[in-house]
Amino acid sequence: MATVSFRGATRYYAGNDKPAVDGLDLDVADGEFLVLVGPSGCGKSTTLRMLAGLEGVDDGEIWIGDKNVTDVEPRARDIAMVFQNYALYPHMTVHENIAFHLKIAKMPKSERDERVQEAAKLLDLEQYLERKPAKLSGGQRQRVAMGRAIVRAPQVFCMDEPLSNLDAKLRVQTRTQIASLQRRLGTTTIYVTHDQVEAMTMGDRVAVLKDGLLQQCDTPVGLFARPRNVFVAGFIGSPAMNLIPTRVEQAGVTLGGATIPLTPQQRAAVTGTDVIVGIRPEGWDLVDPADGLAVTVEAVEELGSDQYLYGSSDAKLLSEGESVEHQEAPHPIVVRTPGMSAHERGQKLGVRPQPGALHLFDKDSGERLPDA
Repeated sequence: MATVSFRGATRYYAGNDKPAVDGLDLDVADGEFLVLVGPSGCGKSTTLRMLAGLEGVDDGEIWIGDKNVTDVEPRARDIAMVFQNYALYPHMTVHENIAFHLKIAKMPKSERDERVQEAAKLLDLEQYLERKPAKLSGGQRQRVAMGRAIVRAPQVFCMDEPLSNLDAKLRVQTRTQIASLQRRLGTTTIYVTHDQVEAMTMGDRVAVLKDGLLQQCDTPVGLFARPRNVFVAGFIGSPAMNLIPTRVEQAGVTLGGATIPLTPQQRAAVTGTDVIVGIRPEGWDLVDPADGLAVTVEAVEELGSDQYLYGSSDAKLLSEGESVEHQEAPHPIVVRTPGMSAHERGQKLGVRPQPGALHLFDKDSGERLPDA
């Protein structure tokens, strides 16, 4: 086991002036499960491949433990990679697939067999050791790929979207198994996914990337409770946070009949005339339409334990002295209510933000305003 450090790591692809990964500074603790998450093209897989040595580093350094591995061959980095497509040899049995790298390393057969049996027991694959991959389900094949990584006893596991080929139910089951297995093994693990729910349920910490830049790295609770900017606020959480642009006035900002005063520090951090008010779907109180932000329900998502109402606000009422051109257009709104509630399409309702449920961001920079 070992720590991993990216120190200003940068990667350019030919023909692109903008780096795929731009000056990444990130430290991963020994035994930590770190998840890299972000939209397609944000640089998360490139970051993982740089660590594994499958992509070069154009600037900066990568360290594993106390060793600079920036220019070290992939095979000498003591890393095991688990890929999206399993990468199993179809003509080999499960036992032979798991033992393949140990055989290449000329490990004695008795020790190979012992390691394979230990991994198979850990992954509940003992009854499948003599089968070929074609006779296995997707989840079983992924466990074989995990077994092949485990038997090598590497310093670091690198996992590149290993669950993306599984159906929804199997993904939930397998992600729980992977997280539990990593904690039992205690091996430093860097896991790439585009699924923020997967990231939030698996990682000790989650690093959010966008356009090659690290936006925030924190615990799942930290990301959810205090997102650093508008992008993180909108990306983390399902359904996404409501992000509503609002004009700054003398008393503060007004939303849904509630006035939110701004501290001197918050006012000083506003670079323009508007802020974005962020409210999670569970952060609304339902009120009479006349007493809050009037919303027309356009869709109802019933999950049994929860119900989500998707709608749009009616046109914003003008503040005193505000001209017509400053009137805001209707804005999408998502509200969480108790499951099996009596709401339906076309219904008019009012919403008002709960005290303490607000996140404020500067509209021009996207950065979070100082907490009150």
